[in-house]
Amino acid sequence: QVQLVESGGGLVQPGGSLRLSCRVSGITFRAYNLNWYRQAPGKQREWVGSITSGSSISYASSVKGRFTISRDNDQNTMSLQMNVLKPDDTGVYYCNLPSRGNWGQGTQVTVSS
Repeated sequence: QVQLVESGGGLVQPGGSLRLSCRVSGITFRAYNLNWYRQAPGKQREWVGSITSGSSISYASSVKGRFTISRDNDQNTMSLQMNVLKPDDTGVYYCNLPSRGNWGQGTQVTVSS
């Protein structure tokens, strides 16, 4: 079956960096578009960015210029490099396979001094 497993979350000070990974199994990874979402406490889940099977990338305006999405089709992994982190970036980060409706379990990111 399809599985998405996020990793790399943690506690970081404002201005710091983190790199999240999403490892996907059960599909021909290179053929699929993928998304990153996040959900802050008490708020709705929001889209962070996407990468297509052809590696076209788009970002939410709130993260553009600070976050970078990439994929490694040999490792079946999508990554989210997050720089210049702000307290508003705090939340649970999820990877999503939109064509199948699959989600990972999420990884917690906390930006705080």
